[in-house]
Amino acid sequence: MSSPTSPASEPDAPAGGSAAAAHRRALAAALAAGALGAATVLVASGRVWSEGTAVLPQGEIPVRVTGGEVTGLPSALALVGLAALVAVFAVRRTGRTLVAALLTLCGAGVAVAALLGTGDDGALEAKASEVSGLARGTVEGVSHGMWPHAAALGGLLLLTAGLLALRHGRHWPAMSGRHERAGASVGPGARRPAPDPDRPEELWKALDRGEDPTTGGAGNRP
Repeated sequence: MSSPTSPASEPDAPAGGSAAAAHRRALAAALAAGALGAATVLVASGRVWSEGTAVLPQGEIPVRVTGGEVTGLPSALALVGLAALVAVFAVRRTGRTLVAALLTLCGAGVAVAALLGTGDDGALEAKASEVSGLARGTVEGVSHGMWPHAAALGGLLLLTAGLLALRHGRHWPAMSGRHERAGASVGPGARRPAPDPDRPEELWKALDRGEDPTTGGAGNRP
């Protein structure tokens, strides 16, 4: 007669599976938010943030400036944040927490810098001064586009990715962990796992080693 299952242990499996699923969803969300946020910031930084009309003695000339001309901070922080998102999977424990914190700070910095650049007319005045050759250019009819807000939104996405990494990052797999475990489990006297029948290249490698791919193991050589 089989031994009865302990009632206290029954809820453990569903709870553990639910937690693992939550960590996987957080991983997918962080990757999507980080990649989309960085791409949004980089695209928005290359678009026109503000434009106006430079008043010159000989007439008026339209001037416009891109986000990179207003402030180079959002694009720089977006690149650092994207690198931090990749580095999260290359480090473990305390290093992963530090990298996730860096990603979070980059997202917050992008959002703040983009919002501060929304009403900044300094770059337009500098462009008008360059066009007119005067020490200080005069710009009229200034208008600001939507791209600073798009860059701020990208920063918030990076911030979200960083917060997810801080919350769930310790449960995410490391970049080299799988290969290290696979290399450690197959030693000189260790039994090799059976080849995956869905991967024909593994079956051919087993045959080249003189193994029977239907049973696996290094001891099945003829």
